[in-house]
Amino acid sequence: MKGQKMANNLVTKAVELIYQMDNDQLNQVMEAVQLKRNHITKQNIRNFMIGDIVSFEGRRGQASGQVVKINQKYVIVKESGTDIKWRVPANMLTKLGIGEEV
Repeated sequence: MKGQKMANNLVTKAVELIYQMDNDQLNQVMEAVQLKRNHITKQNIRNFMIGDIVSFEGRRGQASGQVVKINQKYVIVKESGTDIKWRVPANMLTKLGIGEEV
């Protein structure tokens, strides 16, 4: 609960500061946000290996499958019970198991 409250305070402060910025300052913030998102994506991508069993929220609801390929930002997942392959951002995946058969 305390961590959640601190995060909310940070967001509130950041939003307040953003409203006070000019265009150049906003551009700097946008660049910093993009760099942080890229860093988080790279961290997330390292959590997966080919063969891992994962789940994700797809267009048709919850889906699960096996990791068949790992790219720089996206993971290719073969859906369980079908030949459908999904290109999923790493931050949308939840690891369910390691190297099990799909």
